[in-house]
Amino acid sequence: MSAEGGTKAVVAALTANLAIAVTKLGAWLLTGASSMLAESIHSFADSGNQVLLLVGGRRAKRAATPEHPFGFGRERYVFAFLVSIVLFSIGGVFALYEAYHKYEEIEAGHGNELLESSWWWVPLAVLGAAIIAEGFSFRTAIAEANKSRGQQSLGRFIRSAKAPELPVILLEDAAALLGLVFALFGVGLTLLTENGIFDVIGTAMIGLLLVSVAVTLAWETKSLLLGEAASADAVRRIEAALAGTEGVSGVIHMKTLHLGPEEILVAAKIGVRAQERAVDVAATIDHAERNIRAAEPMVTALYLEPDIYRADYVPDPRPEAPAPAGH
Repeated sequence: MSAEGGTKAVVAALTANLAIAVTKLGAWLLTGASSMLAESIHSFADSGNQVLLLVGGRRAKRAATPEHPFGFGRERYVFAFLVSIVLFSIGGVFALYEAYHKYEEIEAGHGNELLESSWWWVPLAVLGAAIIAEGFSFRTAIAEANKSRGQQSLGRFIRSAKAPELPVILLEDAAALLGLVFALFGVGLTLLTENGIFDVIGTAMIGLLLVSVAVTLAWETKSLLLGEAASADAVRRIEAALAGTEGVSGVIHMKTLHLGPEEILVAAKIGVRAQERAVDVAATIDHAERNIRAAEPMVTALYLEPDIYRADYVPDPRPEAPAPAGH
């Protein structure tokens, strides 16, 4: 996935959310509808999240230092994890609190500002315009995702993508559209039935939706922070490059790790012939490194260890156990 595609989707979502947040806030000020307040906070939280993604992408481009010799690629994962926290705390928890607060007001005989306002039609107009704007943002995110996901479903793409920006924007935009439907449900039924409890229900549904999306984002980003292997296709390309290198008898074992969305570390023990001279082994390793980087350009850190290859060698399944010398 290109960083440019993710940035384009983030900028499109940020532009839409800032405009939508202001109009939703205005609608709440005019009518007092709690669904509109929850949705305005939702849009402001999404805008802050998109800024976090842009900052993370910028910081990840810093050059490696002696203290961080593999660079700062994982900054994008850190900021994506912060997005989930913001969405949970500011978006989801606030909406649930607002639903509870509005319910208490209705039970006390207050909280019917929407029914008493002459601006009752404003939330409906704002929600309709917001659905159109969010739809354009969601379409942009899907178009950018389609360039990278191949034959994968969107759900599979979100679970397997190594770059966090597009999955985050896809989930946020989907949640935004669904949240607008919940707000329209709450406001619409409140106006039709003249019962403010539907505004409370709509607000609570928005809160539960945002909490669910935030937990999903946190779970997926946690896996990236812990460190994920390269994709199966990338591993196959690397193995094929090694197998096609003259002087390499076979791959004894290999491990890969994403240092960032477009940076892969490869560590492999490769088999060489017992009678090879040291200078020939060194030449074989150099050739193998060139082949790997040509086959998989995302490989930025590469460590190959030569050993004597035996076809009957079975690696120890324990990841911490090194292969015995001479195998």
